[in-house]
Amino acid sequence: MSAQFELAQNPSDVISAVKFAPETSTRLLVSSWDNNVYLYDTHAEPGGKLLEKFEHRAPVLDVCFGRDENEAFSCGLDWEVRRIDLSSGDQTILSTHDKPANHVLFSAAHNLLISSSWDSTLHLHDLSTPGDFYTLTLPSKPFSMSISPTKLVVAMASRHVFIYELDVLAKAAVESPAGEVPTWQRRESSMKYMTRAVACMPNDAGYASSSIEGRVAVEWFDPSEESQARKYAFKCHRQAQDGQDVVYPVHIVAFHPVHGTFASGGGDGIVALWDAAAKRRIRQYQRFPSSIATAAFSDDGKYLAVGVSPAIEDGQDDIADGAIKVFIRELTETEAQGKKK
Repeated sequence: MSAQFELAQNPSDVISAVKFAPETSTRLLVSSWDNNVYLYDTHAEPGGKLLEKFEHRAPVLDVCFGRDENEAFSCGLDWEVRRIDLSSGDQTILSTHDKPANHVLFSAAHNLLISSSWDSTLHLHDLSTPGDFYTLTLPSKPFSMSISPTKLVVAMASRHVFIYELDVLAKAAVESPAGEVPTWQRRESSMKYMTRAVACMPNDAGYASSSIEGRVAVEWFDPSEESQARKYAFKCHRQAQDGQDVVYPVHIVAFHPVHGTFASGGGDGIVALWDAAAKRRIRQYQRFPSSIATAAFSDDGKYLAVGVSPAIEDGQDDIADGAIKVFIRELTETEAQGKKK
């Protein structure tokens, strides 16, 4: 049996992101609309231990670890991209967007921090020269982004999906070219409705994306006709109620780093595991108390963190005490395995 428990000290408002440290799979960052980033040791004591809380000026929309487990980056409704020294608590503003900054990603191989914003730009920060950054203009507002070992996928409004090569972006962050940074591929989302989340496959082969309309699409980077013919989309996170099919947004997709399977989490409070290659659902977990806001696997694939927060689909205007929760699930060795070849 796999064990699952709830963190004892949860944020007080909607959870925006959960991220495990690259080396230490029990070290977890959680960002929240309560203006804080939380650092936990999930297994230091029963219910985990809150190690530190880092206050921001406004709701925090995303957080990620940096070059080591004592460095983090955050962004949010104050428009700022920040570096947080997790050992001293010092915060440094690296750049300021013209509107709220909604995502931050770090590529260790490229020493590159990427932030996105509702101002339809990316900021590319080469961490060897803090304070310097390159602004990349996008055609529309970015909703989600994800990196593979060599690529960045940005899913935007108007069904735009742009794929960049990280080598090219890292070079732009250093050289700040005057012209446009080349896009490796420009695609249109294969889903009719707004993209909610995107996640790259750990094997660098492609990505999965989800929509507000209960669908997930799986696509491959290889532009050949043969590879593009393999892409598909499927319906999920739907519940039959009174003879009606109630459709929920799929807020998160996250790939397992070892098995290459992926988790989806929806407004129905359900987390499901999928085998992308075999086009089948591996398992579905018992319903969580409210909408799945976010989820992430640890780098070793042993743990799954799930952030649960009431959302519009829960039909609640006010958030009840104790409704915001982070669950840690310890996976068995075979729990997230795909179909045997």
